[in-house]
Amino acid sequence: MEPFRILVVRLGAMGDVIHALPGVASLKHGFPGSHVTWVIRPRWMPLLEGNPFVDEVIPLERSARGIGQLWRKLRARRFDLAVDFQGLVQSAMVAAASRADRIVGLHRSQAWERWASLFYSSEIVTSSIHVVERNLELAAAAGASSILRAFAIPAGSPEGELPREKFVLASPLAGWRSKQWPIEYYQELAARLEMPLVVNGPPEAAPSLEAIRGARVHLSGLRGLIHATRLAHAIVGVDSGPMHLAAALLKPGVAIFGPTDPARNGPYGGSLRVLRSPAAATTYKRNAPDHDMRAITPAMVAEALAAAVCPA
Repeated sequence: MEPFRILVVRLGAMGDVIHALPGVASLKHGFPGSHVTWVIRPRWMPLLEGNPFVDEVIPLERSARGIGQLWRKLRARRFDLAVDFQGLVQSAMVAAASRADRIVGLHRSQAWERWASLFYSSEIVTSSIHVVERNLELAAAAGASSILRAFAIPAGSPEGELPREKFVLASPLAGWRSKQWPIEYYQELAARLEMPLVVNGPPEAAPSLEAIRGARVHLSGLRGLIHATRLAHAIVGVDSGPMHLAAALLKPGVAIFGPTDPARNGPYGGSLRVLRSPAAATTYKRNAPDHDMRAITPAMVAEALAAAVCPA
């Protein structure tokens, strides 16, 4: 008997892929014996390595050839269900290309691009605030018979040198400049900590990270970041993929927020303490001013970090 075949579409980015993991786990767990295929951008594929809830990973390259290859692969298969966890026209078109018997996505009032809903056979209105919970609602509406709040994060692999002693890990750079904590604040934070501050980033971030005096620079790809996060004693993060990775691993630490709403996009699981100015205005504009992030001082972060690592 053929297994129940499910197509999952979440192309990126890092934090969004992590937020989709429990929803996908719920689909796999909720349809016993099912076969789950995930379409994703190649750069994020390391996040799915060894995932027990994903049977097949298909990359979508940003090229006409890559789109053609994906189209042929999807057309060669038969899917019973497709779930679009992204809500973009592009991701919805990928789901539709599968010709699944049922295509599920967010209602047009909640999807990132309302026209994506034209490709769905079922539009789902969610009531949860946090993205993880919204994804779980989407999985449940698609037919998952049980909810599994599982983050199947791979082991990663060593890249570069890390301190032998306990250390605090930070990834200062974010996709949006408005979500970054001022780079000069990390220098003062490093001086306040009793353990080394390690700042992580890709090789091209070396000039920015090396300007942080007192911090140790760790350059790596995604696998190296996962490995470093697992080894870290604590985390200092902003609203970016590395912070959501740390939250998924239940690492203690601090998450600094400014323009984005931590109720919607904050660290999931409760291990990270959120710092945000009471005067912060919620906006999802990439070029928003950074004064709300500047309002969180290194002294505030050091104090919150100490409380998170050694709670009373």
